[in-house]
Amino acid sequence: MRAIAVGAFRADPALVEVPKPEPASGEVRVRVEYASLNPYDWQTAEGSLDGQVPHVFPLVVGVDFAGRVDMIGGGDNRFRVGDKVFGRAGPPVGAGTYCDYVCVPQDAAITLVPRGLDARIAAALPSAGMAAAQILETAVLRGHESLLIIGAAGGVGSCLTQLARARDVRVIAAVRGDERSRMGSLGAAATVDTTRGPTADSVRAVCPDGIDALADLVSGTPEAFAAHASTVRPGGIALSTRGVAAGAALPEGVRGIDFRLDPNPVLLDVLAAGAAEGVLRVPIDVELPLEKAPQALDRNRTGGARGKTVIVLRNHGRR
Repeated sequence: MRAIAVGAFRADPALVEVPKPEPASGEVRVRVEYASLNPYDWQTAEGSLDGQVPHVFPLVVGVDFAGRVDMIGGGDNRFRVGDKVFGRAGPPVGAGTYCDYVCVPQDAAITLVPRGLDARIAAALPSAGMAAAQILETAVLRGHESLLIIGAAGGVGSCLTQLARARDVRVIAAVRGDERSRMGSLGAAATVDTTRGPTADSVRAVCPDGIDALADLVSGTPEAFAAHASTVRPGGIALSTRGVAAGAALPEGVRGIDFRLDPNPVLLDVLAAGAAEGVLRVPIDVELPLEKAPQALDRNRTGGARGKTVIVLRNHGRR
């Protein structure tokens, strides 16, 4: 089957042919129709989790998917052949979704696509939606607090903005200038333009008394994270999705958190219902064929995502 994979850490992802996987007991094999891109995809291909979790090579990139069950492994199973499903694959890292078929344990973060939800949206939802919901819980935001989101225009940030607004949290979205209007439509109370001087200075102009919580989705160094965390008032929380909070020099009284996603199918069902009803909007920036995924990964490395990139596999020849 076709796949986007690397043969070693830090190698360039490329379109290759790999054997079609066979489902083990308790697994389902899904014929992938759509996958979606997350920064996690290129980060793990570069070895960000080396030594922390199991990996397999060639390392097929990707975790999010939507498609149809085409084979069931042995034993009891809650799915049937032909079911429309979506979810998040792995572990191990390398049993990815930028490919024609993926095998997933039936008790993993996989569930049925609800009626009324487009498969493209379903594929774009798992990592971004679950991360947004769990970030909101981790930050212990219940309403009337302020939340600064760095990298708000991407998939996680767009979902987080909406979920926070639904709890009456005041969202300050840090984005590039041309994204400010869209973030306002998603529920941001204020936006700051990251292209016009230091972001922290712009945030202080909007919130002179400081913010209650920071969700930094992009900063890859403790120093960059600390600069954003300087806007958090004492007693607040500064959360990083890039694992740099532990090494950052934070203001006194500010608690740093390195966020880790905990995928589960129950949360997927809740998010999918919201998306199907139109309560949660999952913005899609671009749709690409599988062979263009390596270039999309390169672009994502530079930041500035504007919603989700969806990789289209349906209606192509399968092997």
